[in-house]
Amino acid sequence: MATNYVSCPSCHSQNPGNFTTCTNCGTMLPISPMPMQPMGGQAKVPGAEKKIAAGICALLLGSFGVHKFILGYQTEGIIMITAWVLGLFLTCGVVSIAVNIVAIIEGVMYLTKSDEEFVQTYVIGRKAWF
Repeated sequence: MATNYVSCPSCHSQNPGNFTTCTNCGTMLPISPMPMQPMGGQAKVPGAEKKIAAGICALLLGSFGVHKFILGYQTEGIIMITAWVLGLFLTCGVVSIAVNIVAIIEGVMYLTKSDEEFVQTYVIGRKAWF
């Protein structure tokens, strides 16, 4: 459970929301505390747990479309694995290499976005291709 903290307008230290004065400098704090994440904690964004898994799978297993299946894009995952397999035999691997490049680009994009941006773009916005 997150504790409410209030940032001191003078010294910017974090104070528990049940104090009326700053514990560091004594300045009067705002009456209505703004909810903040506890110090030392990291906020969890729903859907962000898929970011690392999808990014790493895109880099390592991207040609099989595993990252697409992790994000819930079944059609796109089937397209990637089909293009890779058919490209391997019909184009001597040229299309398969292109599928690998697309997967690497997507993996890098997933891993370089913030959790909030990743969720907004790929989980909520359902952007299937880079």
